[in-house]
Amino acid sequence: MAKTETKKVKKSAYSAEDIQVLEGLEPVRKRPGMYIGTTGPDGLHHLITEIFDNSRDEAMGGFANDIEIVLLPGQVIRVTDNGRGIPVDMHKQTKVSALETIMTTLHAGGKFGGEGYKVSGGLHGVGASVVNALSDYMKVRVHRDGGEFMQEYSKGKKKSAVKKVGTSKLHGTITSFHADIEIFKEIKFDSTRVVTHMRQQAYLVKGLRISVIDASAYQGKINDDDVFYFRELGLEVPSTSFYFEGGLQSLVKFQNSLLKPIHRNIFYVDKPTNEYETVEVALQYVDDISSRILPFANNIYNSEGGTHITGFKTALTRTLNAYGRKNNLIKESEDNFTGDDVLEGLTAVISVKIREIQFEGQTKAKLGTVEARGMVESVFGEAFEFFLEENPDDARSIISKVILALKARKAAKAAKDSVLRKGALEGFALPGKLADCQSKDASESELFIVEGDSAGGTAKQGRDRRIQAVLPLRGKILNVERARLDKMLASNEVKSLILALGTAIGDTFDVTKLRYHKVIIATDADVDGSHIRTLLLTLFYRHFRPLIDGGFIYIAQPPLFKIKKGKEVFYAYSDEERDKIVGKDAPEEIIQVLEQPQGTVTGSSDSEAGETEIEIEADEDKPGRKMKIVINRYKGLGEMNAEELKETTMDVNNRILKKVTVEDGAEADKIFDILMGTDVPSRKSFIQSNARKANVDI
Repeated sequence: MAKTETKKVKKSAYSAEDIQVLEGLEPVRKRPGMYIGTTGPDGLHHLITEIFDNSRDEAMGGFANDIEIVLLPGQVIRVTDNGRGIPVDMHKQTKVSALETIMTTLHAGGKFGGEGYKVSGGLHGVGASVVNALSDYMKVRVHRDGGEFMQEYSKGKKKSAVKKVGTSKLHGTITSFHADIEIFKEIKFDSTRVVTHMRQQAYLVKGLRISVIDASAYQGKINDDDVFYFRELGLEVPSTSFYFEGGLQSLVKFQNSLLKPIHRNIFYVDKPTNEYETVEVALQYVDDISSRILPFANNIYNSEGGTHITGFKTALTRTLNAYGRKNNLIKESEDNFTGDDVLEGLTAVISVKIREIQFEGQTKAKLGTVEARGMVESVFGEAFEFFLEENPDDARSIISKVILALKARKAAKAAKDSVLRKGALEGFALPGKLADCQSKDASESELFIVEGDSAGGTAKQGRDRRIQAVLPLRGKILNVERARLDKMLASNEVKSLILALGTAIGDTFDVTKLRYHKVIIATDADVDGSHIRTLLLTLFYRHFRPLIDGGFIYIAQPPLFKIKKGKEVFYAYSDEERDKIVGKDAPEEIIQVLEQPQGTVTGSSDSEAGETEIEIEADEDKPGRKMKIVINRYKGLGEMNAEELKETTMDVNNRILKKVTVEDGAEADKIFDILMGTDVPSRKSFIQSNARKANVDI
């Protein structure tokens, strides 16, 4: 009998001393992601949103009508409002100034009851204090009660007590901060992103002026502390202001500016349900197959929707069905409209203001307040029914649009069922040109989508057969921006891609059935390759959006140059990288050759083969010794051999991949409308305006 050895288990002391208590704002610095979602660009820009929301809440309460956001040199942010000003008197509970309490204490603010705010965007009362905790510099100046008061902070801790620094006839709050480099990977604010968000906010609060000033590149001295509004300095820096009296109607017009409305009047309702809560909705149908629904709760954009969207969709479907039946616009033999039918071509903005609001998470992506569903369903349903009765021409146009969507849905379902039936007969056969991987574990599997059989053959030879699959596409796929599902499924290339992904499409789409957790677009570095990549991104954005949101879509970055320098081989992914590799020994000579491929300054060039050969001094200390440099310019993946493609583009240890993300869904939607829609003048204008940003190989 084998002897059993008894091992002693090491005892670990575990007592009250091991319980860590984080005081003040330490929990925020310890786990910033819990409060701002991420420490990447999204979280960085969320800091501005948190401070702005406090000023915006003043405007929602009727206490402010002018907010200014300034990007200062050194990535300092300054937010000013002409509201009441944060209280600076002593707080009874904390025994310090109310200003200090708000800025240095979690869950402190005027939004937990009382009459500070009837409605606000803040839920947890952590906004300003979180920004303070994640900033290495913060200063708040308050104008109220005839004086100007100031307090400075660093990493959530005060540097001194609140002090009065002067007299003032103004009222409002000025907050300046600099994000802490210890928390954020990179501190670089995008003024375009800030402007886009502030434009949206200006639509949501009628009569509110919002200004964004980008002084980040200003080189001169700025006496920032000497002014209330930064624009009073009169500096020549980029500035944008927004002011809309039309509110949500103006926002719908803006969203539809590149599209053709199918009815003249924009529906609009703004109605309080009680002293504290209101429902505001604007909508218009356009000649398109996509829908654009922007939901807001207390002026916070809810990217994931919530209960207010549920109430809106329910009322919209019920009201259109009832009106269509009542007025004999829907035949007795026809089915009722579904939610998908009534959403096609719809642009709508839904905004609710609720006193006791509940979001799912501090980033407020989804509204969870149960009462919001009933509020929207009741107010919108009643008002929309009245709108249809009062505007019969508009009503008929809307019903006709929805009937067309219903018929298209049935046709698409028949086409999809046909594809699925065919797949079932073939045992759900994958497309024949797909070179599948051996692994059945989606989490480690990758799908490379390449253009043409040549690149496909090279990729199949260079791949890791265990985890990498290759799907070559022939030519440019269908532009799906305005194509219905039945037409899409008639395209062999689109159908092959759908079958390869495994998720199905439309109402049977299931992201959990995705066969590859990395779907990689690998196209040539030329105009045609860029066009194919755009067509694929349009398909993914319009019909496989969860794949983008889930982080499954990538773009491969193959090198542009192969450089043989003596016995060494280098790959360069840009002209700058090429010049750095090649030009460090004889930059002037080499640059002349590269810029004039037909020239013979110090070597020779074969433009047809995409190859440039140069001789340079191999050693400065030994004149006369020459080194030959050969530069190959890759025009496409098919020009690489399998080993080169594997080493540079497919090897998980060496390659460069760009993950596809959507930072602003509404803006992305508008860009796809411009680039892939039918409005040629708008597309021409967009290209002319952005041509300098393009990296086009001609």
